[in-house]
Amino acid sequence: MSPSTGVFGSESPKLSVGAFTGAIGDSVTVLPVVVAIAALTELSLSHLLLGFAVFQVVWGVRYGLPVSVEPMKALAALVIAGSLTTDELVVAGLLAGVILFTAGSTRTLRRVSHYVGEPVVRGVQLAVALLLLETGIRLSLGSPAFATLAVGVAAIVSVAGYRRASALVVLGVVIPQTGLPTPQVPNVAFVLPSLSAASPSALEGTAAQLAMTVGNAAVATSLLLSDYYDADVSPDELATSMGVMNLLAVPLGALPMCHGSGGVAGKYAFGARTAWSNIVLGTLYALAAVFAVGIVAAFPLSMLGVVLALVAVELGRAGFDTDARWFAVGVGLLGVVTNVGVAFVVGVVCYILWNRRSDATPPV
Repeated sequence: MSPSTGVFGSESPKLSVGAFTGAIGDSVTVLPVVVAIAALTELSLSHLLLGFAVFQVVWGVRYGLPVSVEPMKALAALVIAGSLTTDELVVAGLLAGVILFTAGSTRTLRRVSHYVGEPVVRGVQLAVALLLLETGIRLSLGSPAFATLAVGVAAIVSVAGYRRASALVVLGVVIPQTGLPTPQVPNVAFVLPSLSAASPSALEGTAAQLAMTVGNAAVATSLLLSDYYDADVSPDELATSMGVMNLLAVPLGALPMCHGSGGVAGKYAFGARTAWSNIVLGTLYALAAVFAVGIVAAFPLSMLGVVLALVAVELGRAGFDTDARWFAVGVGLLGVVTNVGVAFVVGVVCYILWNRRSDATPPV
């Protein structure tokens, strides 16, 4: 394997068509989630997009690879479902940033990941998917006509063989109906939450997010970068960069962000082979941030509900990608009945006890 050297090294590849098509692969889940958060909370769509714009470029240049930058989906799902306030989301994002930076800097992430088994990670993904699905269905029932239109568009796209892009296409159908707003550069404001936002809910959300981040955004992403691009980027290095990203971006109004194996796989499937896809996507996000003012206010929430349901289905499919499927389902259902943080803790304890009993063989 070869270490990353940065996109502007002496052997930097030229801009290609794959850089543009590959950029789509990382936006498939980013844009639907970001638009939903902006529509359902007081967070600014422009600031959310600007955060993704900056760090798409930063990590593309830093690693010289099509590294993904995605929302922290557990935290995103909790704030969309109303289980976290926006202040609690900020606290959880900052706390996750501190933990990831510390774990990555001290090279302890790989040791920690041994105790957070794959079935636990998949179970948390299922719980998050179910929360998003419930919210999506609830929003869709507000206007069945709009929801039916969105379902029809998604069905056509899926039958055509582009299932993963169906949520993004639904967004593309709706946005032109909102009209083109006046361009406006987002203002920069440094905001910290009140101490009261450091609540049990924020801590539970952080625990749930870290379960997904350790398994999916660090370990699995490291493996995919090695498989696809023959690159040597360790899970601890990715954890450090995620920690830095959140500590810098979250206080400026950005969404808690992470890397992710799904984004890397999506970019690769859509043709990304160099870091130019990050630069292209970052530029597109920046342009969208300038033109995003006013779009969310006109967005039909019932169609947004269908978009969330589509995202939930994709996330749920990933949750079943384990040999210990019944273990993952148990963790997922527990997360819905109680909360995702409790499900994570119980899942880790059960996984450790099972391994001790069965010589490191997880349940099936």
